[in-house]
Amino acid sequence: MIKTSSYRLIVAGLGLVCLSACSDTGKAPAPSAPPPPAVTVAKPLVRQVVDEDEYVGRFVAQNAVEIRARVSGYLEQVHFKDGAIVKQGDLLFSIDPRPFRNTLDQARANLEQARSNAVFAESDFGRAQLLAREKTITDQALDQRAQSLRNAQAAVAANEALVRQAELDLQFTELRAPIDGRIGDRRVSPGNLVTGGTAGNTSLLASIVSLDPIRFEFTFDEAAFLRYKRIRPQSTDATAQEPVAVQLKLIDDKNFAHQGAIDFIDNVIDKSSGTMRGRAVFANKQDLFTPGMFGRLKVSGSLPYQAFLIPDAAIGTEQIRKFVYVVGADDTVAMKYVVPGQMSDGLRVIKDGLSTEDRVVVNGLMRVRPGIKVTPTEAVSAPTPAPAR
Repeated sequence: MIKTSSYRLIVAGLGLVCLSACSDTGKAPAPSAPPPPAVTVAKPLVRQVVDEDEYVGRFVAQNAVEIRARVSGYLEQVHFKDGAIVKQGDLLFSIDPRPFRNTLDQARANLEQARSNAVFAESDFGRAQLLAREKTITDQALDQRAQSLRNAQAAVAANEALVRQAELDLQFTELRAPIDGRIGDRRVSPGNLVTGGTAGNTSLLASIVSLDPIRFEFTFDEAAFLRYKRIRPQSTDATAQEPVAVQLKLIDDKNFAHQGAIDFIDNVIDKSSGTMRGRAVFANKQDLFTPGMFGRLKVSGSLPYQAFLIPDAAIGTEQIRKFVYVVGADDTVAMKYVVPGQMSDGLRVIKDGLSTEDRVVVNGLMRVRPGIKVTPTEAVSAPTPAPAR
């Protein structure tokens, strides 16, 4: 019995020793600190830039004409296809000329009659003058002959005017294009009676708009007007010697590929909107622009100046302020507030807040915060647009 108890005590003691040894050898080592995050940094690119303003506007025709009848009559013929390009002087519509030709013939006959009467009245007055010198007729009779001559001459002048008017009315039976451009569709078919004249109820037959050159109208606010006035006083003068160059982009263009120039700035600011109307002119040889079409106009808004450029993705937002992360000489991250400007060749212009020696974090922004150490890698080339963070 004693031997058995002693054996059990020995076994239990050995077990405790083993457990203690196992407990000491299984303890985990203390964790080591993570390495500083790796980021890509680059110094700002210094370049001369010009601020550019963009405006949305609409194309308008330089000339737009409504074709209306000047004389009333039945439309005889249409001489164009709907939507065709017409030249100045092309025949567009014909009104039945027969009534107007008859009126002209009658006016010419009346003119010949008036001229005949004038010749007789002149001869009669000449005879009366001879008789008056011989005291054969009274002074009253002489005055009557002179009055008859003046009346005959006035009748000739009146009939000459009637002939000219009849000739005009006959010419007005042929309606010709007053400008070069594209004509719309016909509004009246042949055989219909059209109303002419100068009143507002005249018949509209068609309309023509000029295409080359074409104008682009836009509006800008009062602040922009003052800025343009200070940097380019001549830009607000329609008679400026050097036109202000502008670029334009259509709705399906990827860049501002069309070149034009501002040719007009309005002389008043609209009271209701606080904006001023501007106008640019563009060549339209390829018939690409159409009146009523929208576009985006880009115009220089400042004088050239030196600016810093960094990738737009390197800029963060804190409420209403913008900032960038910069890495100091000891590889510590710091935050700098900046004043961004426009985009230029895929980079963001920084107007204030950076220096030429700042190392801006351009990649890995989600892994940094102010005050931590990082492992920076210098960009091998000038800053380029960074990938999505």
